[in-house]
Amino acid sequence: MALVCKPFDDKAETAWDGFVAAHAAGTFFHRAAWRRVIARAFGHTAHYVMAERDGAIVGVLPLVHVKSLLFGQALISNPFCVYGGPLASEVEAAGALADYAAGLARKLGIGSVEFRTREADTTPLPAGWVEGPERYVTFRKPILSDPEANLQAIPRKQRAMVRKGIGYGLTAKIGHAVEPLYRIYAESVRNLGTPVFARRYFQALLDTFADCADVLTVFDGEAPIAAVLNFYFRDEVLPYYGGGTAKARGRAANDFMYWEVMRHAAARGCTLFDFGRSKIGTGAFSFKKNWGFSPTPLRYRYYLGPGEAVPEKNPLNPKYQLMIAAWKRLPLWLANLLGPAIVRGIG
Repeated sequence: MALVCKPFDDKAETAWDGFVAAHAAGTFFHRAAWRRVIARAFGHTAHYVMAERDGAIVGVLPLVHVKSLLFGQALISNPFCVYGGPLASEVEAAGALADYAAGLARKLGIGSVEFRTREADTTPLPAGWVEGPERYVTFRKPILSDPEANLQAIPRKQRAMVRKGIGYGLTAKIGHAVEPLYRIYAESVRNLGTPVFARRYFQALLDTFADCADVLTVFDGEAPIAAVLNFYFRDEVLPYYGGGTAKARGRAANDFMYWEVMRHAAARGCTLFDFGRSKIGTGAFSFKKNWGFSPTPLRYRYYLGPGEAVPEKNPLNPKYQLMIAAWKRLPLWLANLLGPAIVRGIG
């Protein structure tokens, strides 16, 4: 039977998610519902694609058209996600999905396509495609059901920081409310010089993935000082959007927070902790290594039109340094007002 690539049909959502769940390289960011989250929060157009053979799905591609006056436009699989490149159960389907994406880019006049693959891609690069530079790594590590064993597996200095947070009497609560997560996260990213997402994005995530997402908030007495939005997929936990207030650092709240995520996830039955993506050479990269996680390179793949280069939309790009420095000095209310319009185009 001939292989066919066709646009995603809402009626196929269960079959799509079943394929993702069964595929060894499937991730939370491949789930079909992401197209609704991205449309609701950012207004971007999804071009999700299925490869079928004899009526059965043999490949999926979550593809979104991201466009911005500041950053141009691109097709990304999957924007606002650290993973999400094409999944296929056969080589021909993988090639067909890449060809479909490149053809769509040419049709729409878009200069680049980005595949955010997590697993090393050993399939040959199709014509017009390049492998990106080694900019990012991911950190993934098994966790055990015994909290004390997990604590002892953390390197000594980092374990001391966790115990410091415990000693301060910090507590953690699990819930599904956007507040105070949004308030804490907005302050945290402003301090890093990064525009914040709109509040509706976090609400869309919690509404859409109500069965597999939660918010862990750390309290110092009655005051919330750190919070993180977590996703769950198969046996994995993925703490994804997190931050702390100015008081959090002195109370070791971020260290305590990720320990509590690990403890809660283990009690829930998770056996793998995904610490997510970090740019090589950043503070986040060092922080995750200090937890005893080993970095695994992420080699994204790109289709580039004539004259196009691999996009450099990251905070270490020298041309953004003045903007980052200025952003750190903005009043929080102004950063929260301006940020969503900027960050929606980064993807």
